[in-house]
Amino acid sequence: MSKLKLRYESKRLVLVLIGAVLFALNIDSFVRSANLFPGGFAGVALLVQEVFGKFLGISVPYSVLAYSLNVVPIIIGFLYIGRKFTVYSIVMIVVSGFFTDLFSGITFLSLTSDTILCAVFGGIVNAVAISLCLFADSSSGGTDFIAIYVSERTGKSAWNYILAGNCVVLVAAGILFGWDKALYSIIFQYASTQTLNVVYKRYSKTTLLIVTDKHAEIYDVIRRLTNHGATVFEGTGEFSQQSHKMVYTVVSSDESGRLEREIRGVDPNAFINVLQSKEIVGKFFKRQND
Repeated sequence: MSKLKLRYESKRLVLVLIGAVLFALNIDSFVRSANLFPGGFAGVALLVQEVFGKFLGISVPYSVLAYSLNVVPIIIGFLYIGRKFTVYSIVMIVVSGFFTDLFSGITFLSLTSDTILCAVFGGIVNAVAISLCLFADSSSGGTDFIAIYVSERTGKSAWNYILAGNCVVLVAAGILFGWDKALYSIIFQYASTQTLNVVYKRYSKTTLLIVTDKHAEIYDVIRRLTNHGATVFEGTGEFSQQSHKMVYTVVSSDESGRLEREIRGVDPNAFINVLQSKEIVGKFFKRQND
């Protein structure tokens, strides 16, 4: 393995480990302090753990439930997403489960008893922890596997659909443990989902419309930086009555900022219109998760 590759893999591992510990700290601080139920399989694990403890008098470690629930998503990851991606995700699942049990019961982790603060800041911290894993080409497991699989197969952002699916967990939590906690958990999940959409943009798409006289050079930049194609249109500026080329391309949103800067370097006079793409139908190059 080359030094560059080793450095990259080490960076991935460090990001995953930090994300895992932060994820566990969030559960044992904000989440448990307010008895919230976060989204995904972590919420399911906490709900099942609470049911066993309250109704059956059985104490089940969080890690046991989290590991069991993630078996099927891990198989999906290996088959359809990527092997290294899934291996790093397993590291996240194992480490976060271990530290969640380890930190459980440590009183100083309870930063506040205000439920609304726990819901808002817990949701934000949850999204940051998940984002660290996603930046490392990994995930926090569970519904992340499903969201990424759906996003790559359909071209649609799946995080809002995951939020809708989490409502099933919240309904069960509301029936069993009171609707106030379930409603506060919705705030937690909404804060987490929206923060994730802002912080991590790989699975959202951006359309660039570039009016330029250097279309060939600009396409070379697009191809080199993103490996995406482009379509060139003939156009005439109505004000100046001068002919121009318009380059049309769609890229992942996390690529658009750097691409705009590079285009400005090639043609400082280029007119660039940046649009958020709701959905992509057809062939679109996707970077491999591994």
